[in-house]
Amino acid sequence: MLKNELKRYIDLHIHLDGAITVEIAKRLAQIQGIKLPLEDDEELLNLLSVPSDCTSLNDFLECFALPCSLIQSKQGISEAVYLISENMKKQGIIYAEIRFAPSKCMDKGLTQEEAVQAALEGLNRTDLKVNLILCCMRGADTKENRDINRETIEVAKKYLVKDGGVVAVDLAGAEVLFPNEYYIKTFALAREYGIPFTIHAGEAAGADSVKSAIEMGAARVGHGVRLEEDEELLKLVRDRQIPLEMCPTSNSQTRAVESMDNYPLIRYLDMGLMVTLNTDDPAIERTDIASEYQYMQEKFGLTAEQKKQLLLNAVHAAFTSDEVKDKLRQMIY
Repeated sequence: MLKNELKRYIDLHIHLDGAITVEIAKRLAQIQGIKLPLEDDEELLNLLSVPSDCTSLNDFLECFALPCSLIQSKQGISEAVYLISENMKKQGIIYAEIRFAPSKCMDKGLTQEEAVQAALEGLNRTDLKVNLILCCMRGADTKENRDINRETIEVAKKYLVKDGGVVAVDLAGAEVLFPNEYYIKTFALAREYGIPFTIHAGEAAGADSVKSAIEMGAARVGHGVRLEEDEELLKLVRDRQIPLEMCPTSNSQTRAVESMDNYPLIRYLDMGLMVTLNTDDPAIERTDIASEYQYMQEKFGLTAEQKKQLLLNAVHAAFTSDEVKDKLRQMIY
């Protein structure tokens, strides 16, 4: 542990379906009358987490089938949000933004709006400060997919608040297969509605993906690990103080970087970039927020002062009110 460490954390990049642990999965199955494919906890853990031979983001994304099947009802979504929030609270997290795609919760007849209402119900059951980010999903550039993502934007507009609800939208999915350019009109609509957004970029694809995300109006960049491939863009992100939602374990498992020896988080931080440290999909990755900080300390010498800076960066980047940000800063100092 870091000396004199304040054991408080913020997680701005955590996916609902990627945070469903074995215990949470069993609870969700029980309350919905769903029979899990495996009963042994160790076998279930293997099914819920990334395999050791994962070679890419696309392989990584295949791990979501089972957790997604458990959030196809109002009860399942509400309970998942609640249990994940309570789990984060036990870890010392003081603020989080859970993201999920309501369009991926419709297999049993829910509408996107009903899925969001259920998630909000789950938020109301926890006293941890948590907000929601709604994900638009990458996919073939068809009218059907465009309409689905447009509906996500419309639902976000309806439920957009400063705190205690939907605070932003996101673009997630297979970044290389479905580049940002497919979604320019979708996120132009978000800008028109005044909805802040982040975009997964610079993870599986290179710096050009980060550049297009910024050109589209992204207030934050999900991952951005490959930003340093473009020196001028790196300077622009630094000068504009565009926050990066970096997730080391995830980036290692999806092979977003060739070697973790060259992982750029500390380098970016020292250069003055608005870096934040997050988990992404903690259950799938078998990690938690404390482990992410511990890893950065053991491998790269993260100091207590640098941890504090990462937390303050997260407060600055959070999609929340100035009042909440002031309270969070007081908890960090």
